[in-house]
Amino acid sequence: MKLFFYFLFLLLILLSSTVRAFELSGNISLQARHFFDEPLDQNQHRHYNSFAIEPEFYHAWDGDQQSLNFTAFYRYDQHDDERTHADIRELSWLKVFNDWELTVGLSKVFWGVTESQHLVDIINQTDQVENTDGEDKLGQPMIRFSTEQDWGLVDFFILPGFRERTFSGIEGRPRFEVPAGLVFDADAASYESADEENHVDYAIRWMGFFDEIELGLSYFTGTGREPESFLINGITLAPHYVLIEQIGIDIQAIIRDWTWKLESINRKSTTQTYNALTGGFEYTLYGILDSQTDLGIVIEYLYDDRDELATSPFQNDLTTAFRLALNDSQSSEVLIGIISDLDDSTVAGFIEASRRLGDKFKLTLEAKLFKNTIISRPLYNFRQDNHLQADIAWYF
Repeated sequence: MKLFFYFLFLLLILLSSTVRAFELSGNISLQARHFFDEPLDQNQHRHYNSFAIEPEFYHAWDGDQQSLNFTAFYRYDQHDDERTHADIRELSWLKVFNDWELTVGLSKVFWGVTESQHLVDIINQTDQVENTDGEDKLGQPMIRFSTEQDWGLVDFFILPGFRERTFSGIEGRPRFEVPAGLVFDADAASYESADEENHVDYAIRWMGFFDEIELGLSYFTGTGREPESFLINGITLAPHYVLIEQIGIDIQAIIRDWTWKLESINRKSTTQTYNALTGGFEYTLYGILDSQTDLGIVIEYLYDDRDELATSPFQNDLTTAFRLALNDSQSSEVLIGIISDLDDSTVAGFIEASRRLGDKFKLTLEAKLFKNTIISRPLYNFRQDNHLQADIAWYF
């Protein structure tokens, strides 16, 4: 992985004589979290305030055939030392050739179509201290070859280096419970591969378009982004990352007012093989009550054949949500829904709302609620962590 960064640094130096100016954009945000219940751990708090900045630099030249992208991220958290962190989300060079593209550097790649969870999205590591929903990602070192032909779009990835998942610190909230007498240490991570974080991973994805249908097929081999287990060494609990192979499929079909979605994976490791899927639809009612407002109805089913042994909270669950888009000049939107466990009474509720304030500011509200959690399931860790979060961001 170090050799990769040396190569990238040398590449940027060689290109620096060509680069004359950058376009600068990004945002600065303030965030407040309020938890409705007292914490399970006396080290945790009811209120958390934080500050984040995410500048983005972009420059293109050679008739837009080459470009540099750089996105940095930094957050300072009032209480959680682990959530106070910095990351390079993007630092990449893109070169466009006749019928293919080459990207070298740290970058972010998103795969997936469903609302509830993104099973096929495996290239980037989750920045879990940002949010437990898995939407925030760390930059991934990569060499990416892309080509678009009549028969589809193909991406091939060489991933020289592994990024460990971030975890909340002792004062962080929400976080999973550590058994009495043990100490959690994310920095003491262990690996199945002898190369540890220097193991080189590979991935390939094909995407085809057939009228209203988008079909993606993907394959990944390397170190799994999700810790498969947490090993105990004395009194220390630490994540353990294993080598996996994953085959994924994602389908989206837009048929009039219906959007049908499916993500499914088969994942193999030396300890287990399992299948998981998320699928459903979103039906949109346009211009409800003779207004410019649209209402989307989202229904998705989440399945994991590991059943009670699943590390995911969702092994037999149903998502029901409503998306309200006001289509006003402030781009106001609200998404509200619940994920219900079909095996027991566990319910996870969520609310996501956003609205632009003028040309430069955006207000985002988010709520997460957990009810009737079962002691043997992952969501039991968050039984006291119902909370409301507000972000105000200035875009420049």
